[in-house]
Amino acid sequence: MTSTSTPPGLARFNTLADPAARAALHEVCASPAWGERLLAARPYAGPEDLYAASDAATAALTATDLAEAMAGHPPIGRPKPGDPTSSREQAGMAGAPDELKAEMLELNLAYQEKFGHVFLICATGRTGEQMRDAVKERIGNAPEREREIVRTELGRINRIRLARLVDED
Repeated sequence: MTSTSTPPGLARFNTLADPAARAALHEVCASPAWGERLLAARPYAGPEDLYAASDAATAALTATDLAEAMAGHPPIGRPKPGDPTSSREQAGMAGAPDELKAEMLELNLAYQEKFGHVFLICATGRTGEQMRDAVKERIGNAPEREREIVRTELGRINRIRLARLVDED
């Protein structure tokens, strides 16, 4: 791939000083281990190389790394104030009826009590009802099974966020 076909956001990311690139990666995923793996693999020839590196880094996360990554995500239905990323990703809950929001709050608390972390789902494009149904289904999982589902969902979220980074002008 030639530099002329590298998306502007990726070209910029490839040339950022390490502290700035590390900060940009932290906005995508709060796991320092994930960020360091992606940082070490720069420059990326194209978006697919970046996504593949992200997938590999996500797969390599330890339980501690995964916990750090999840700590960067607010509960579904309660995006971080002033955080356009979590608000955009959770748009499916924004217009949900109050009853559904209250139900999600209860389910989030029950899930967090069982698993010790927030319910993590790639919320982009999902309705409030779909997210509620997912937490209801997943709360019955064994912790080991749920950890792998969380890893898969985190990988999806990371790809969406990286795509946004790559596509920036």
